[in-house]
Amino acid sequence: MTAAAKRSLLAGLRWTSLRLRLVVVFALVALTAAVSASGIAYWLNREAVLTRTQDAALGDFRQEMQNRAASLPLHPTKDDLQNAAVQMASSSPGYSVLLVDKRDGDKPIVGNSNLDTFTLDNVPLSLQQQVNRKQPAEAGNTYPYHLFWQRTSIRGTPYLVAGTRIIGGGPTGYMLKSLDQERQDLNSLAWSLGIATGLALVGSALLAQAAATTVLRPVQRLGDAARKLGEGKLDTRLVVSGTDELADLSRTFNRAASSLEKKVADMSAREESSRRFVADMSHELRTPLTAITAVAEVLEDEADSLDPMIAPAVHLVVSETRRLNDLVENLMEVTRFDAGTARLVLDTVDVADQVTACIDARAWLDAVDLDAERGMMVRLDPRRLDVILANLIGNALKHGGSPVRVSVRTDGDELVIEVRDHGPGIPEDVLPHVFDRFYKASASRPRSEGSGLGLSIAMENAHIHGGDITAANSPDGDGAVFVLRLPRDAEELTGTARDHGAEARDDEGDAT
Repeated sequence: MTAAAKRSLLAGLRWTSLRLRLVVVFALVALTAAVSASGIAYWLNREAVLTRTQDAALGDFRQEMQNRAASLPLHPTKDDLQNAAVQMASSSPGYSVLLVDKRDGDKPIVGNSNLDTFTLDNVPLSLQQQVNRKQPAEAGNTYPYHLFWQRTSIRGTPYLVAGTRIIGGGPTGYMLKSLDQERQDLNSLAWSLGIATGLALVGSALLAQAAATTVLRPVQRLGDAARKLGEGKLDTRLVVSGTDELADLSRTFNRAASSLEKKVADMSAREESSRRFVADMSHELRTPLTAITAVAEVLEDEADSLDPMIAPAVHLVVSETRRLNDLVENLMEVTRFDAGTARLVLDTVDVADQVTACIDARAWLDAVDLDAERGMMVRLDPRRLDVILANLIGNALKHGGSPVRVSVRTDGDELVIEVRDHGPGIPEDVLPHVFDRFYKASASRPRSEGSGLGLSIAMENAHIHGGDITAANSPDGDGAVFVLRLPRDAEELTGTARDHGAEARDDEGDAT
């Protein structure tokens, strides 16, 4: 069995599966209908069989009582009763007869057709009382005695017991009719109805399965198409056939997919155009900026010999030129991330040496306290780690308060670098946006000379390593804390193809 077939089978067995619920509902409806129909059929047949047998036996017994028991002498002997009972039972086989006559002050005289199967003890006392009770003569009742019957069970076998009395003086007669054959017939009928109910249940389940397959196959295709669409395969379409509601749903899906594909294509084209414009603009600005930067540096060297009225302007030009140069470099770095062309150039480095080199290169040794043990070797991109550290420490020095403390430690397979300042902290409404591009919390901090891209670039460099950066305020309320987490070995992120030389030349000189 293939993996797809196994998944389909398991999906069909889950209670949340529409297929299983549909089969269960069909089965319950069929079971209810079959049980109801079988129950009604059994009850109707039972009443019909018992009524037919009962009416035939009672009618025959009444006729025999009129023909034979009524012709007995006024005071019959036991033999007379015995002979009459045997003749009544033999004339219509199938039941036993018991004749009882009472004499004044004497015990009752009993004659029966079969002493082994039918005695007076087999007749319920309530039936004897009803048979011997004289009914008052009324307009609707001209006879003082009537025929009464009752169904009873003797030693587990069902019987029909009936009795009546001869009007005008005569014996009382009782009849005992076995209903065992009728019970067997009804049991056979119950088994037949049970088998028919089971077959109906199985048939309904098969029909439900067929109906579910017919109905759910288009739904499954629609679900697969929606899943592919969600995975980015925007050219996914459904084959539409028929004119039912599912066909209309498939057409609607195809129209929505076409519209989504067109909109995504338009957005991608505009995004690509914007990205290309930023990249082209950054590259074009590099040449004049290089020339302007060189001139600005010459002017800065000669600023002391210039007119005091001109010197401030020269310093402003130099400062803004450097700022513009940093902005262009940051824009080029962001463009690489957006275009997906940024790559890692891995090397095994000592983290303590790397952090020390970053701080020393920017003359921050006096303002930064470093807590890092030598010998913690990790495999990562040194240049990108330098960019991250420069942005985090620089941000802490500009917007926080000295001293800035940098601590380095390992946590399992992760490298953890914590940068903490002792400034006013970060307002709660600013925390969610500190890594957004061009975001500046100008309302709560002095005007920044940065581009607003530094922390965003630091986050992108952490992500390309498979790491992350979090920002929070110190629990004791003294300053902000930035925590950088990187894997100690980012080798898996680079894949098997690593063109170090070309990538190194392309990224060289792009530090923030």
